[in-house]
Amino acid sequence: MIVTLTVNPSVDASTSIKQVVPDHKLRCREASYKPGGGGVNVSRAIHRLGGDSLALYTSGGLHGQLLHHMLEQEGVNHQSIPIDGQTRENLIVLEESTGQQFRFDMPGPLFLEGDWVRCIEQLKALTVTPTYIVASGSLPTGCPTDFYARVVAVAKQWNARVIVDTSGEALQLAADAGVYLLKPNARELEELSGQAITNDEELKSAALKLIHEGRTEVVVVSLGGEGAMLISKEGCEHLKAPDISVVSVVGAGDSLVGGVVYSLELGRPLREAVQFGIAAGAAAVMNPERELCKREDTERLFKSMTEASKG
Repeated sequence: MIVTLTVNPSVDASTSIKQVVPDHKLRCREASYKPGGGGVNVSRAIHRLGGDSLALYTSGGLHGQLLHHMLEQEGVNHQSIPIDGQTRENLIVLEESTGQQFRFDMPGPLFLEGDWVRCIEQLKALTVTPTYIVASGSLPTGCPTDFYARVVAVAKQWNARVIVDTSGEALQLAADAGVYLLKPNARELEELSGQAITNDEELKSAALKLIHEGRTEVVVVSLGGEGAMLISKEGCEHLKAPDISVVSVVGAGDSLVGGVVYSLELGRPLREAVQFGIAAGAAAVMNPERELCKREDTERLFKSMTEASKG
């Protein structure tokens, strides 16, 4: 069983306008709404790939109700954790005259102690033992920075593997607790390892440092259109992304994580699982914003990648 945990989910509103100018009433096109937040998107990606997971997420106010409704519509298995504050709403505006995108991400609700404690308690209360726990996304104000480290402590009681995709001190403390897989970008890896990274060799060295320190077993460094670097005790390899036309990069990272954990749950070897994740991330950028990956695109791209690597 795969469980994703999102303590700062969102309702993402998207719209467009001919031109963004200051001091004017800007009349936008009709808005569309999608669920958002790291773990929520990972569960959505897994569902789109044909798998199943349980999305645990915090929910408060009218936006929390809307988030519940949208996940129901998509058919994602989910369980809300009530909080006192309002689930955040993010705004994405496309400027039609330039093609530029403006993203307004809100910080989220102010967490009270009871809110984050309730998250840990609801995780502990799961009736089915998870195999993988994906802890992904930002922490709202008031949530302790060692929150994901606390999640790791709970997971170790089940011998569940934890995959963490976050940033800053929350990422540092989660790694200190010892996880299965980290998915940083190069900048986040620099901060984690305390080593400067200017080339692939330094990137490998920084990732291996984390592994040798026991902070993680696997590091998957996302490299955008270049694919990802896979580093474990077994070795290091740059896995290339397929050549595709980019429509929107939103959701690519969450789709990558979803593809990796879904593949691992199916029993694929680590290298193949990461390749499938890269294929899922590439499939996501082929689609309009926040549509994430399509199963048929992902499987086609994965097949082409594996055939190319064999050749």
